[in-house]
Amino acid sequence: MRDRLLEAADRLFYAEGTRAVGIDRVLAEAEAAKASLYSHFGCKDELVAAYVQHRIALARSSIEAFVAPIPPGERALRIFDWVVAWVESPDFMGCPLQRVVGEVVDAGHPARVLAADQRDWLRARFTEWVKAAGLANAQQLATALLVLFDGAVIASVQDGSRRARDARWAAGELLKAAAGGRAETRAPKLRKPKQ
Repeated sequence: MRDRLLEAADRLFYAEGTRAVGIDRVLAEAEAAKASLYSHFGCKDELVAAYVQHRIALARSSIEAFVAPIPPGERALRIFDWVVAWVESPDFMGCPLQRVVGEVVDAGHPARVLAADQRDWLRARFTEWVKAAGLANAQQLATALLVLFDGAVIASVQDGSRRARDARWAAGELLKAAAGGRAETRAPKLRKPKQ
């Protein structure tokens, strides 16, 4: 029953937002009783947090699978190919974590805490990849790349994948400048990520 509730919440929250979807909608979609929701999640806030955790697990798995065959020194740029493929997928409606953070005002909300942890994870991955490329100022470059990543995702909601492609170009130029002109900037064939 927990999985059914989480699957229903995932579909509804991603399509309509966490504020717009009430508990009764989730229960109806999952064909579950209110007691089931409270026994598995306790309250709506915990269900929203479980949804965020689920999306984080999917994103990390997808990112790790995408970068696994790529040499570590190329991953800081090539992750933008993953972003392009993600925003071009037919079910893309923006970043679920960015959307939840935009809806949840309380900074201590468990979903916001999880979203912050995901940003820390992604920043750490960018730092690791920049270091693997042998570039100086890894923390600063990683933060700049994270800003490009965020901007690519949010701008693609309105403008389509061209913004993700713009971010990939900008990341290539940034990395190229940091490497003294030796970074690869052409885009390889893309694989569709699972998100």
